[in-house]
Parts: sequence; C-alpha cells; structure tokens
Amino acid sequence: MKKYVCEPCGYVYDPEVGDPDAGIAAGTAFEDLPEDWVCPLCGVDKSAFVEE
Repeated sequence: MKKYVCEPCGYVYDPEVGDPDAGIAAGTAFEDLPEDWVCPLCGVDKSAFVEE
C-alpha cells in the first residue's frame, strides 16, 4: 500500500500502521480513511496529502 505525506507538516500516513490514536486500524488504505479524518499533527484534511 502507498504512503501519503502531509504537505504542510511532513507527517507520513503509513497504511501498514494506520492511525491508532484516531481509531484507524493497521491495514487501512489512505483511500479508505473517513472523509472527516485529519492529519494527527497539524489538523489539515485529506486534500493536503500527496502520494509519497
């Protein structure tokens, strides 16, 4: 699965890890994240992420 980088802050969403603090299970593809998911570091929405 592809990783995605938050352009404003550099956070990398790794689908193999997920986002456990937000209740996102490991193995969740970026495309399958809820529409209201935001970057855990800076709070921007998914539109600010680019494929790594």
